[in-house]
Amino acid sequence: MKSLRCLLLFALSLFCFTQTASAGEWATFLQQIKMQNGDQDTMQCVAFSPYVDNFNPDWGPNPSREVINQLLDKIIEETPFRCIMTYGVLNGLEYTFAAAEARQLKVIAILWIDKDPVVNSQSIKSGIEVAKAFPNTIVKLSCGSEVRTRHGNVFDNEILRCIDSLRAAEVSQPITTIDTWWEWCNRTRPCQVSSFADKVDWIGTNVFPWWENRFSDSLSCTPAEKAADFHIARLEDLHRTYPGKEIMLTEFGWPIGPEGATQENRHTGVRCSVPGKENQLKVIVETFKKLGERKWSGAVFEAFSETWKTRKEGGSGAYWGICDGKPPFSCLNDLNKAVQKNP
Repeated sequence: MKSLRCLLLFALSLFCFTQTASAGEWATFLQQIKMQNGDQDTMQCVAFSPYVDNFNPDWGPNPSREVINQLLDKIIEETPFRCIMTYGVLNGLEYTFAAAEARQLKVIAILWIDKDPVVNSQSIKSGIEVAKAFPNTIVKLSCGSEVRTRHGNVFDNEILRCIDSLRAAEVSQPITTIDTWWEWCNRTRPCQVSSFADKVDWIGTNVFPWWENRFSDSLSCTPAEKAADFHIARLEDLHRTYPGKEIMLTEFGWPIGPEGATQENRHTGVRCSVPGKENQLKVIVETFKKLGERKWSGAVFEAFSETWKTRKEGGSGAYWGICDGKPPFSCLNDLNKAVQKNP
């Protein structure tokens, strides 16, 4: 009966989140999660890419230092997050670490690994340089993100080359390769150990029921109100499979658009994914609360919406940000109004 009463109170608090509050109270909410669970070391981060507005990582100019500064200032001024996860160390993105250090932000740095060994070598070299230059700012490193999800096992040697190079350089940060829960489960259920298990210091895993709702033939219908439970279930699978390893939810989230759209599962035809600001809020708040209860870390995807992603991810690709992807890059909007102190 007590647990039911607590559940009802939390549900009521989420309803109240849609009525009031400020970014400061949202920050208070996240801080209270930590304090209530007696753990100040869990990380509550946001994924950060400066390829906003008309920038595109595949062509054209790269974001300037001025743009990076502007976006990091927005994160500090309008969101509660003081930890970011970045997606590259080349093409001017390496400036992000100096900018983050100046703002006392912690960083999980991903060295982008893909199909070009020459570019990978440049990433590894730059990654070693920034890891050593900013040891108090960069707290974790990853050799690639979702390399196996994009390419299968074809570039495993490139991932291992990156890991071995970081170790040979004696960087101080713990190392992983970030990928989806499915890849860390060795593409099977029940979850099995990946070949990278003994190569990494920690496991970074991305979990998106939104995409499962489109592509999975078994986990094909998880609405927003059940997304947090889905995230926790996948993490629990990984904890059972990798006892003793630190495991972090490195990406989770829910898009706010396109307005009026739904997503159909290609196997079942069922539509369980409904975008929207209220659903995004629900997924973020409930997931961080459940992570906090377990003293687990997480990073919400993403800080700023990126319009270029529609080409690769469809219409929803441009709507994942908790901040607008167009100037003036306003953050949280309804989230600002939606979050009040945790009862």
